[in-house]
Amino acid sequence: MTHFNGVPIPITVECYAGHRGEEVPRRFHVGGMAVEVEEVLDRWLAPDHRYFKVRDPDGHVWILRRDDEADLWELHMYKHAGQP
Repeated sequence: MTHFNGVPIPITVECYAGHRGEEVPRRFHVGGMAVEVEEVLDRWLAPDHRYFKVRDPDGHVWILRRDDEADLWELHMYKHAGQP
């Protein structure tokens, strides 16, 4: 996984609101690039954030985090499809 020197990168995220009203990422934008979310692999809650581990169509894995209080999404980690 690639950590960004401990500094998450701000991103914009398009979400699907499920039947319980929970937002689930379906596409996000980072560095001028749109990334489709093919699958949500995992999700978990922390005291100040919600985390989503997602996979794109090329097999890359991304960890996105949501700060609901600040209304902010960030890219927390990235793993290239070829990395062990």
